Amino acid sequence: MNADTVAAVQPAVELEGITKRFPGVVANHDIRITVEPGTVHAIVGENGAGKSTLMKILYGMQKPDEGTIKVNGEEVAFRTPSDAIASGIGMVHQHFMLADNFTVLENIVLGAEPKKVGMLDAAGARARITELAARHGLRVDPDRLVEDLGVGDRQRVEILKVLYRGARILILDEPTAVLVPQEVDELFDNLRELKAEGLTVIFISHKLDEVLNIADAITVIRRGTTVASVDPGQVTARQLAELMVGSELPTPETRESTVTEDVALTVSGLTMEADGFRPVPKGTSVALYVEKLREEGRRLLLDDVSFEIRKGEILGIAGVEGNGQSELIEAIMGLRPVHGDITLDGADLSAWSTLKRRESGIGYIPEDRHRQGLLLEASLWENRVLGHQTRPPARSGIWINRRASRADTERIIKDYDVRTPGVDTLALALSGGNQQKLIVGREMSGEPKFLIAAHPTRGVDVGAQAAIWDHLRHARAAGLAVLLISADLDELIGLSDTLRVIYRGRLVARLDPSDVTPERLGGYMTGAITSTEET
Repeated sequence: MNADTVAAVQPAVELEGITKRFPGVVANHDIRITVEPGTVHAIVGENGAGKSTLMKILYGMQKPDEGTIKVNGEEVAFRTPSDAIASGIGMVHQHFMLADNFTVLENIVLGAEPKKVGMLDAAGARARITELAARHGLRVDPDRLVEDLGVGDRQRVEILKVLYRGARILILDEPTAVLVPQEVDELFDNLRELKAEGLTVIFISHKLDEVLNIADAITVIRRGTTVASVDPGQVTARQLAELMVGSELPTPETRESTVTEDVALTVSGLTMEADGFRPVPKGTSVALYVEKLREEGRRLLLDDVSFEIRKGEILGIAGVEGNGQSELIEAIMGLRPVHGDITLDGADLSAWSTLKRRESGIGYIPEDRHRQGLLLEASLWENRVLGHQTRPPARSGIWINRRASRADTERIIKDYDVRTPGVDTLALALSGGNQQKLIVGREMSGEPKFLIAAHPTRGVDVGAQAAIWDHLRHARAAGLAVLLISADLDELIGLSDTLRVIYRGRLVARLDPSDVTPERLGGYMTGAITSTEET
């Protein structure tokens, strides 16, 4: 057997005895994984199991304390991601790393610009991007601005960006977290194309049904070490869940109605202009002003959005990201000016500050826990105070009550199963699922009248997901009104009492969760299905 043949049969990646320690924590312990070339290899495990640390080690972002890494049979020691890229490894992060004001081409070549006579060779870059896109089934328009792309298109740009740099081994971190079913199908088609070309994919996900659909092999990590390597054809999602967390796969199913006749929140005619807020001219109604904006072809981020949420009701909003969900949240929270009316328990909030809205009983689980929900460099008890600093137990007179805040944080840690050494631990030291449980506990502890839950289980494992679902169900049964925004269609359908679909800033459909499928819901979200139902 010649050297080329030997090299061809070497594993794409071998991780042997990988161990990584942080102060007080062993993130990885003696992890062993073999990834065969030309396969999709899934890595699953609960939050805090060590998956992210392991991938950072493989991508050169961190160095292992013990163990070896081999790529295509050769031992490597990466000091930086540049070293990993040079060895043919590329990583697509869960949170896309694209510049919205750049074109697709500019984003792909950024940092690896081809030069011709000292200048950017745009024609050469375009030709190579077009060739890569055609070969791997990743259709994109190199000249479109990224800000005009949907989530699925942005993901294709991220994949093309690593392929452009010569990656033959792709790490995909939670790649389906923000995709609708049709986009998931397209992604999986793309991955099969990559596999057919001989590329290797390491696929990290919490969605076990998708893992079983796409993976050729699965490695399960629990508490920092590998506990099983399984054939997806020989295992069920429930068995995988049990390997991960020692329990069955949870379900968000909620069918017993707790909806009352009492309206908690009313939103009427919310309209937000893309090019900034301008007051309605005197003597002109909001409705006429909005109609004029439409006639002028102005882009509206929110277009005459109206709905009610009753006490004991979860209203789910479904939509592909970028269709107005974030703007709706910002309008309700008072973070951005908007035309229209918002009332809570009959009180008009339109002129109120964000702090006053919070004090009046609005809880908020933000869509991005790092940017909007936590101070990562602050302790857990300090994060418990965020947004609640003017009310007990955080406040005592004019001062922050440290003792009461610490005690209440300890209660949240216990009640919400936040796994941490203590209240003085920095938020950045927690896994994503434990960070999320802390935020949910904080917002529920404020005894809200109305709760915005934006992607409440994004990026958390099945155990944390089940716990968060239970807390939402219990709060709903106690009379809490909830606005649920999620990219997880099973979560939306299972938890919601009513479903609305938002498309290009408008509510375009009202659906019954008891008789809608994820595929049909995805059709409304992408505009493939239009509705004549009352909206």
